[in-house]
Amino acid sequence: MTIAQQITPANRHLPDLNAAARGLYIDGQWRPSHSGRQIDVVDPSTGGILATVPDATIEDARASVDAAAAAAPSWRATPPRKRSEILRRCFELMIDRSDMLATLISMENGKALRDARGEVAYAAEFFRWNAEEAVRISGEFAIAPSGTNRIIVDYQPIGICLLITPWNFPAAMATRKIAPALAAGCTVILKPASETPLTAYALAAIYEEAGVPKGVVNVLTTTNPGPVTSTVLADPRVRKLSFTGSTGVGRQLLAEASKHVISCSMELGGNAPFVVFDDADLDAALDGAMIAKMRNAGEACTAANRFYVQSRIHDAFAKGLSDRMSALKVGSGVEADTDCGPMITRKAVDKISRLVDDAKGKGARVLCGGEAPSGSGFFYPPTVLANVSAESEMAEEEIFGPVAPIYRFETEQEAIDLANDTEYGLAAYVYTRDLARGLRVSSAIEAGMIALNRGLVSDPAAPFGGVKQSGLGREGGQHHGIAEFMEAKYIATSF
Repeated sequence: MTIAQQITPANRHLPDLNAAARGLYIDGQWRPSHSGRQIDVVDPSTGGILATVPDATIEDARASVDAAAAAAPSWRATPPRKRSEILRRCFELMIDRSDMLATLISMENGKALRDARGEVAYAAEFFRWNAEEAVRISGEFAIAPSGTNRIIVDYQPIGICLLITPWNFPAAMATRKIAPALAAGCTVILKPASETPLTAYALAAIYEEAGVPKGVVNVLTTTNPGPVTSTVLADPRVRKLSFTGSTGVGRQLLAEASKHVISCSMELGGNAPFVVFDDADLDAALDGAMIAKMRNAGEACTAANRFYVQSRIHDAFAKGLSDRMSALKVGSGVEADTDCGPMITRKAVDKISRLVDDAKGKGARVLCGGEAPSGSGFFYPPTVLANVSAESEMAEEEIFGPVAPIYRFETEQEAIDLANDTEYGLAAYVYTRDLARGLRVSSAIEAGMIALNRGLVSDPAAPFGGVKQSGLGREGGQHHGIAEFMEAKYIATSF
């Protein structure tokens, strides 16, 4: 079945893949790479090639910095209201093209169309939110305690920003960085994941149409990220690195940025606990578990990775979750009735299989799923495991797939200790009818974000980020996100 045949009339517009793959986007122009090499963009549903995009070189990286530097003075001087209007127009165009963008995301990422539509709405909201924040950047004025002078604090754009985003949310991870950076008055270079570059290029065309001046946003795709990234970071005009991805790569980037004392924001890996107490509303907990686990088929840093269920409710929860997971339809992301699309690559499927096989070898019982199917595409079925050993690899390692391991606990303190027994601290989920307990446990769990009786934690209006090995800084929120792209300048004056 071809891509065109997979898209039903009830869906939406078929994306123009050639338009999305027309070149690197540098200084408002679509360019081939200096090398002339191309990157294949693979359809995870079939393993076939959707399109090709340019493979950027060090020379292309330098050109992108030059473009961002040339555009920086005028964009920095652009009145906040004007920047706000442009960002608002980006939001409006994304909503207007939401069907096309959702289909494009499903095609190159594999996620179910329902999830892709949700991502587009979420991604667009960062432009609306930051359009409002752009005109609310204020400074500070105070009298020094000694009374000898006045303290003025001015917040200014930090400068050129390198933004590196992952493949699992190709629209939202880009707009979550681009929107606040532009609102603050910065120019940017975006390096999207080479697995899902088409969405980033489609969005670049939207930014241009919305009135973003040339050079303010530049987009590079490369299969040689180390040298390209190092080239950008070594340029003294670049002052910010914002990265979303694995903790391992984040450590390497922090080391590279430290050579040049560059400000860093890091949104890294997770190992989210999902804690269900005996007094929880079982149906609500199951509803939340399906959202927390199966959003984007589990390929999310906030995905529930470890399900800790108190003994009295354990068996009922395990049965309810396996019933719901086994009822999900697995298929191509662009098919309207798909619940769980393919994983991003064959390598991702192999990793999930390794983790499940390890758990089974250590005594885990498979309640549903548990085996990768044969055939084309990178599929893994929704899987629930009970009696999972704390010694299993998946207890420590991020699964990044549709697998829910369930562990039993007895006491509140045990649940807290289990939840915190990880180097990560991005998100956590807690279900209980006792609000005092919920707040007490939420306070004790070491995570940057807690969803209390909710299966969804992300919101453009709330600060997103983790503690421990899950990252540095925050994205989104009333002022946190835009503050990452600004510097405080203190002026002392007497009058």
